Amino acid sequence: MEMPVPNPAVLARKARLVERLQAVLPKDAVIHEEVETRAYECDALTAYKCPPMVAVLPASTREVSEVLRICHAEGVPVVPRGSGTSLAGGALPTADCVILGVARMNQVLETDYENRIIRVQTGRTNLSVTGAVEEEDFFYAPDPSSQLACAIAGNIAMNSGGAHCLKYGVTTNNLMGVTMVMMDGTVVEIGGGHLDAGGLDLLGVICGSEGQLGVVTEATLRILRKPEGARPILMGYDSNEVAGAVVSDIIKAGVLPVAIEFMDRPCIEACEAFAKAGYPMCEALLIVEVEGSEAEIDLQLGLIKDIAARHDPVELREAQDADEAGRIWLGRKSAFGAMGQINDYMCLDGTIPVSSLPYVLRRIGEMSQEFGLDVANVFHAGDGNMHPLILFDANKPGDLETCEAFGAEILKLCVEAGGCLTGEHGVGIEKRDLMLVQYTAEDLEAQMAVKDVFDPAWLLNPAKVFPLSESESRRAHKIAAE
Repeated sequence: MEMPVPNPAVLARKARLVERLQAVLPKDAVIHEEVETRAYECDALTAYKCPPMVAVLPASTREVSEVLRICHAEGVPVVPRGSGTSLAGGALPTADCVILGVARMNQVLETDYENRIIRVQTGRTNLSVTGAVEEEDFFYAPDPSSQLACAIAGNIAMNSGGAHCLKYGVTTNNLMGVTMVMMDGTVVEIGGGHLDAGGLDLLGVICGSEGQLGVVTEATLRILRKPEGARPILMGYDSNEVAGAVVSDIIKAGVLPVAIEFMDRPCIEACEAFAKAGYPMCEALLIVEVEGSEAEIDLQLGLIKDIAARHDPVELREAQDADEAGRIWLGRKSAFGAMGQINDYMCLDGTIPVSSLPYVLRRIGEMSQEFGLDVANVFHAGDGNMHPLILFDANKPGDLETCEAFGAEILKLCVEAGGCLTGEHGVGIEKRDLMLVQYTAEDLEAQMAVKDVFDPAWLLNPAKVFPLSESESRRAHKIAAE
């Protein structure tokens, strides 16, 4: 088979770009050899791959500004990348783009315990933010399952949550301010170490914007005092629907656990084999955690156990010590990795009203039979943020396409039930062509008008979020107008 002949004009453009980037960055921060750029060809949505033209690893806001200024002048698209853990293709490159990775930007810049804030470079991993303050009995609340690896940059881009978001909220509830670099290299400061900055809520626009508006290089985050104590309880049930009803009843009762997590049998079996967490083998498992003083914990768990008992659990067990509690959470945090050891899967991310859990779980089971693909369910049940894992065989022709079609129907079901397409993974490429299921054409036009203001040339994170036909026509129009 003959290899394609490289286009001389493309090669010349790349050579010029590399030369300009190497003039403002250390040589090892500009990655341009094809064999090396393949390390950036995909994120955690590995079904789709495309090596970028170049990847850069700046170490400061100033270097990010220089990179964007050059790419803006050259008309080169830029795809911001945190740790590459996006499950929606949020950091998938295009062949003509520069990947801008923030992994080297991982420093703590300021810690203010009196005002309960920490300022960090956004390449710092989620878990290491807590690591920087835990000796003073503080912590950073958002805790995605990938928190050991995922970067604050990606958390801000996708407005990530985690198991404990039921009580503490998601990233937007814990983000105080950002330093952001616009596509033309301009550096802006938004918000800061205080609540509710005056004027437009630009911070609310940026958090969850998926790298469409600018590159966030520094973030001021809220840190909290650690609670006196915390204790999880396991509840096993004979069906997904019954477990869903228990979640709904706990929320209706006005009890506010710090977390309510759900796993069904396929996920329970995989996590138990992987983490030896001591899970009961049942059809559906809830992990409910409460925190506070011993008296508060006992009171809350008493109310929760009363609700759980009304639904005839096959097992109801409190963690007896910190070691058991740690193993319970290790199993849950290992869910995606544990499932990946036994099967190819696609992880979805739709959100529904908690009261709709029994109905939606039943319909997913019925659709599983219709599409002929198994589903493992693991999700943040307390706020209705679902993560169905559709199991498929990547080596079987047609299985990926069937999986995608099944996933689209699940996400449509979430919207029909009164929910939305994403809770924390973002839209990326995975859900871009489903956006019209949730939004009207007028809604999308308003969103794209915001991008016009921040990124007039549509060079930031191309082919994401908006239906491809819409974003590409918008980008083509901007190019033609220049």
